[in-house]
Amino acid sequence: MACNNILSNYNHEINLCLYKFKQFSFFDLVPVKDTHDLASPPEIFKNTPEISNLAPSSSGLLLADIHGSIHLLNHEFVPIKSWIAHSGGGRVTHMVERKGVLVTLGEEDGVRSPLLKIWDLEKVDKKLSMGTPVLLRSAKVQTGNRPHPVSSIALSDTLSHLAIGLADGTVLLYRYLDQSIFSSSTSLTSIPKPRTIHESPTEPITGLGFREPIFSSIAEPQTNGHTHDKDKDKDREKDNLYLFIVTTSRVLSYQASGRVVGSNPSIVDEVGAGLGCAVMDWHKRDIVVAREEAVYVCGVEGRETCYAYEGSKSSVHTHLNYLVIVSPPFIPSASSASATVRNFARMTDLPAGSDITKVTVFDLENKLVAYSGTFEAGVREVVSQWGRIFVLENDGRVSCLEEKPTSAKLDMLYRKSLYVLALNMAKSQRLDESSVADIHRQYGDHLYTKGDYDGAMAQFVKTIGWTQPSYVIRKFLDAQRIHNLVTYLQELHSLGLANADHTTLLLNTYTKLKDVTRLDTFIKTESRRKSTNANGDDDGTDELPFDLDTAIRVCRQAGYFKHASYLAKKYERHEDYLRIQIEDAKNFRDALMYLRKLGPEAAESNLARYGRAMLESLPEETTQLLIDLCTNSGPLILDKEEVTTSPTTRQSTAGPSYLSYLALNRSAAPAPPTVSSNTAIPPSPSVKTVKLGDTASRRDSINESSRSSTPPPLPPPPQSSTLTIKPRVPAVKRLSPRLYFPHFVDHMDHFVVFLETVARRRWGQSVDVEPAAVAVSLPVEPPVDEQADKLDQIAVWNTLLELYLTLPAAEVADTSEKSSPDVMRDKALRVLKSESIPYDPMHGLILCSSHSYTPGLVLLWEKMGMYEDVLRFWMDRDSEGNTPEASSQVVHHLNLYDPTRPHLYPLVLRFLTSSPELLSRHTKDIEMVLEHIEREKIMPPLGVIQVLSRNGVASVGLVKQWLMTRIKESREEIHTDQQLIDSYRLETKTKLKQVEALSDPEHPRVFHVTRCSMCSGQLDLPSVHFMCDHSYHQRCLADHETECPNCAREHGVIREIRRNNERLADQHELFLSEVQENGFSAVATGFSRGVLNMTRLEEVAT
Repeated sequence: MACNNILSNYNHEINLCLYKFKQFSFFDLVPVKDTHDLASPPEIFKNTPEISNLAPSSSGLLLADIHGSIHLLNHEFVPIKSWIAHSGGGRVTHMVERKGVLVTLGEEDGVRSPLLKIWDLEKVDKKLSMGTPVLLRSAKVQTGNRPHPVSSIALSDTLSHLAIGLADGTVLLYRYLDQSIFSSSTSLTSIPKPRTIHESPTEPITGLGFREPIFSSIAEPQTNGHTHDKDKDKDREKDNLYLFIVTTSRVLSYQASGRVVGSNPSIVDEVGAGLGCAVMDWHKRDIVVAREEAVYVCGVEGRETCYAYEGSKSSVHTHLNYLVIVSPPFIPSASSASATVRNFARMTDLPAGSDITKVTVFDLENKLVAYSGTFEAGVREVVSQWGRIFVLENDGRVSCLEEKPTSAKLDMLYRKSLYVLALNMAKSQRLDESSVADIHRQYGDHLYTKGDYDGAMAQFVKTIGWTQPSYVIRKFLDAQRIHNLVTYLQELHSLGLANADHTTLLLNTYTKLKDVTRLDTFIKTESRRKSTNANGDDDGTDELPFDLDTAIRVCRQAGYFKHASYLAKKYERHEDYLRIQIEDAKNFRDALMYLRKLGPEAAESNLARYGRAMLESLPEETTQLLIDLCTNSGPLILDKEEVTTSPTTRQSTAGPSYLSYLALNRSAAPAPPTVSSNTAIPPSPSVKTVKLGDTASRRDSINESSRSSTPPPLPPPPQSSTLTIKPRVPAVKRLSPRLYFPHFVDHMDHFVVFLETVARRRWGQSVDVEPAAVAVSLPVEPPVDEQADKLDQIAVWNTLLELYLTLPAAEVADTSEKSSPDVMRDKALRVLKSESIPYDPMHGLILCSSHSYTPGLVLLWEKMGMYEDVLRFWMDRDSEGNTPEASSQVVHHLNLYDPTRPHLYPLVLRFLTSSPELLSRHTKDIEMVLEHIEREKIMPPLGVIQVLSRNGVASVGLVKQWLMTRIKESREEIHTDQQLIDSYRLETKTKLKQVEALSDPEHPRVFHVTRCSMCSGQLDLPSVHFMCDHSYHQRCLADHETECPNCAREHGVIREIRRNNERLADQHELFLSEVQENGFSAVATGFSRGVLNMTRLEEVAT
């Protein structure tokens, strides 16, 4: 298998070997000085020959010497820990550290086999000297009776496996090492028994390395409940641990974990390496093998990559993504193949025969040389620690290779226009996206200046999200580069980073190029990304890659109405779709059908805006839709399957709507109300079938033509002969018809049909049939808002009444009815007479007056109790002289209102005696009026005389007999009043004499009363006599009684009357109101009560 892999990669290797590395100076060489003596290297490195090993660790740099000691160095190369790892003249040969655990291999005197020791660097052994870490395990490394030195060591990152390579070609593998060293056992020799996994006596082991597993959670595809075995095996390989074994002639791989553990190592490559010339790459996935002719990268499947770099190599090391190659000492020459060596030989004066060592830092991923330098004293060790490369020379000097900042490295590449290499470096350096985008931007600017606009745009596209779009757009606004601009704008939209201006620009470019195909593709693009909420989480909805409002607007402006309507219809922008169809495309029929599909809620607001324009184009169909909208409580289109709409509520505005308001606010669109429905009623028939004046044949033809837009009405249900009680119908809320009144300003005939049909279907009200019949034929659902519904009814009938009085009968009347010019006004009169139709009487009065409709005026005045206005109306007509029967109408209506309207007779009497003509025609009527006035006492005779004598029309002979009768009655009344006056005077005179007698002290009073006025018994002593001629037993009177009980009651009533009159005398407002009502009668009553000349009781007492 290894041979096949080698052959399959042969051609690939040849091409790679021909690649010449570009050389840069990405590292600065800085000498490392001692902290106490800046003129010399660190103290610890002065005895360089005694240093046996250097190794990096997470705690610091580890240094081992030939005396068996290990030192842990800090950043200043000062030991912070030192201890003897191998005593008795031993030395440390190998060291490796993982997670604070150090594994050392060394030799000690008296022990033939190498010793394996495991230390815990994070813990200190308190029993030993300060700084000595805890020794976890110690064991011998031996495979047989004959010991062999250790040539290589490898430790997995998880401490689970330890591999030791010997000089005799044997590889020992310790499994589950972590479980052993961290177990509760205290025995130092408690370590797993090693397993010999490879033996090659003729090939010493020169390198070992673990390929770490990748723990991935790749979803396994399902096929009928079973997974694909091949895919499953590939996923398992990523989770397995492999050990690379490098000998002098081969590279092998051994699976250290998984199902096939224990099998023999497989040959990866037939090319081996010398000691120290094999190392794992920085990803720890492949092993790098350095030979004289080239550098090879090998994986578990075989050789992968080859890099041409000729020359001897003494060791290779890894530092981050770099490979450090150290060459063996050689004598520099001006004819050397290496430019670094040639420059060194030219610029330095070394003694003849002096050798140097070359250190080269390779970036294998980007295929460049990051550093190349020479060291005169030779290189002892190279180690990667603290993010830097340290080179220890044989004379004890230490040099540090510090990597330059990424910005400085990129500037070097920019100056040489190596932008592709800069991008590769950014990827390997794992720069953030903004830095990578900046490289693409500079690369795009470079290509733009060279005239490669396509290549520049390819780079600018990759900067989307980090570079302002305006920076790129300004570069490509020329007509010659508009295609590149389209590419950029399309990608901007696909990533969801375009705003409305970008959408406008893109669509304008499409329209300018007349690229309908790309415009179709862009418009019909499905949503490509998920929208996120405020927390950045996916909210489960799709989001368009462009601004929808802008796309619709630009397509409309450019005349691409089909594209604009497609977007509006697809994404349910109902208002935009209707605006396009009506205002732009003038496709009124499609807009009408679309409105029917939308349902009442959306159709209401859009018809409020476009109803007038649609009536101009499709008057019958639009009127039909408006009727269905205002009467149906369900969907506007009846399908076989029932369509339901969600119930919503709407606030209704109050107030009647009159025809005179139609010219106002035609462009204003009110807030769209909503509807609530649970049932659907059949749509009304076509508008023309409802209109008056249409013949049967005309109705049939129009029904046929409108069948596509309006479904036919459903047949009426059969009438039951018996009365059944229906369940209560739930309340529904329909749309207000007042919203659409202004649209019919130029279509009055359709307006009549609209209003009549809405009134009949919605409320069961009609002027053509009896209300009871309408109520039986059309069930009316109760409204949700009764007050708003009542206002709608009033507005509908007010407007219908005005239309009946305004429109001529010839416009809507049938041919057979043309002989009757008052068809419409007869309807108006039926409306006014109806007790069930809710119209506004005051509004009707104004309409009838404005249009001189006399029957309506009289009817409304009578309904409103304005009888005097009726009489005055006919009186005015008589005075005008164009209505001969006006005076007869006055008398006629007076007789109608006779019993309860007495105040009308003086008015009629004044009218009938206003002219000789009226007097001659209505002499008997005048006598009847006078008799009624006398019988009901409506006017005094003097008032009648004043009425008749105001002009010279009526003669005395006309009322002679009536006057004689009145005079006789007056004389009798005067005689009766005179007799009462005489009796009152006599009584007053008698009372005054009694007062005089009682107040005379000269004449004693003699009491002749013999009986008690209280008990009517015979008076006896003691008795009490009062001056009023009343006497009482003393026992019949109460104690301390000083007034006559009989007279006191009478006088008390009189005093109370006087007090009331006194109080009334102070209430001037009441007196004035009585005077305004009764006049002279109120003043006379005041005098009779003494209100006007009241003498207060207090004044009398004083």
